[in-house]
Amino acid sequence: MTQLKNLDSSQVNQKKVRLYGQPDSAQAYEIRDFLNRTVVEFDWVALTCDADCNRELGLPSLSNVRLPVVELPDRTQLFAPTIHEIAQHLGWVTQPKFKEYDVSIYGAGPAGLSAAVYAASEGLRTVLVERHAVGGQAGTSSLIENYMGFPEGISGANLAERARQQAVKFGIELLLLREGMKSEFKNNRIYTDMADGSKMIARANICATGVEYRRLNLPNEDQFLKVGLFYGAGASEAPMCQDEHVFIVGGGNSAGQAAMYFSRYARKVTILVRGNNLAATLSHYLINRITNTSNIEVLFQSQVTKLIGDTSLRQIEITNCSDGGVQQIDTGRLFVCIGGAPNTEWAKDTNIIRDRSGYLITGSDLLKDGRPPQCWTLERDPFFLETSVPGSFAAGDVRHGSVKRVASAVGEGAMAVTFAHKYLEETA
Repeated sequence: MTQLKNLDSSQVNQKKVRLYGQPDSAQAYEIRDFLNRTVVEFDWVALTCDADCNRELGLPSLSNVRLPVVELPDRTQLFAPTIHEIAQHLGWVTQPKFKEYDVSIYGAGPAGLSAAVYAASEGLRTVLVERHAVGGQAGTSSLIENYMGFPEGISGANLAERARQQAVKFGIELLLLREGMKSEFKNNRIYTDMADGSKMIARANICATGVEYRRLNLPNEDQFLKVGLFYGAGASEAPMCQDEHVFIVGGGNSAGQAAMYFSRYARKVTILVRGNNLAATLSHYLINRITNTSNIEVLFQSQVTKLIGDTSLRQIEITNCSDGGVQQIDTGRLFVCIGGAPNTEWAKDTNIIRDRSGYLITGSDLLKDGRPPQCWTLERDPFFLETSVPGSFAAGDVRHGSVKRVASAVGEGAMAVTFAHKYLEETA
């Protein structure tokens, strides 16, 4: 149970959230990441000794306080809170308003947010369900520069927040920190069992659950997760990397943008790429910037083969893929951006067809010799973006054959609503 402590009225009023914790704290990182991705302004206050604890919190020692501590703008303090508890106090955790919706959208990344904006603006009773923070993987990007309309670029979190505000303006219902566990399709409806025990019912569904970053699959990976080893661009950690040597694994745009962002803070940034060049996976403008940034280096044909440390990461072992050479380098921060696996485990017990990698197959890709699969129940062929279950659509990175770019995900989200509208008219 989270402890609450109301601060003395003599203390200085604040407009920001304040987060107090120890530097090598996985729980503190989770909160920093969540606040950063939800565009909540906050100050991070590192507590490294009893004197810090006494000065900042008015408590005698670190051993007598449950860290991390979140201090809200109304001066309420939450001791060792969960993300759900923080969201509750910020007023973000709500209950569904209706027993049944026209469209349910799962995943609030670019595709899901786009679908939400268009569905709500067209008057469909729509609910958007997100298990963590709005923005998906794109929300972790420090800067998106090749999305139309933002010549100076925009952070993924800010782009997602603008989309959220737009969807809310049109009347979207957003359920944060909710997750669907199992779905059943019957009576022209999708019935989804939620993780909290409730059930979500909708006439049509859009899956925009995106992908999760792939893991390194090293023996002691879990030991250093969020205490030196991070999955994603980790924008919230950049200001804490002053004078450090930071490593980034991956050769895609997310890795490239992370390298550029970290280079503003870190002494040195090293990108580890298994291939021979960046041209096949990285946008041209990013290659030019990385090449011309003095404190960024790229090691090709290289991979991390060992993690070394105690309570947090201290060293990594890097192996050259071509000659087998090994070197161990001191670092306390390793960020992994190596593509992902789709979030489609929920579909395994349904008639929704996935490819070998788990991506949802849609539209004409379902046809064999011009015919839909046996599980298809309508006379017409599946619409573009429609899965093998009528009325269930997929958009964005979760879809087989999708282009892994923000702009294409946004376009697919809007298109999925168009086809969902057609399906709803068929079954009215």
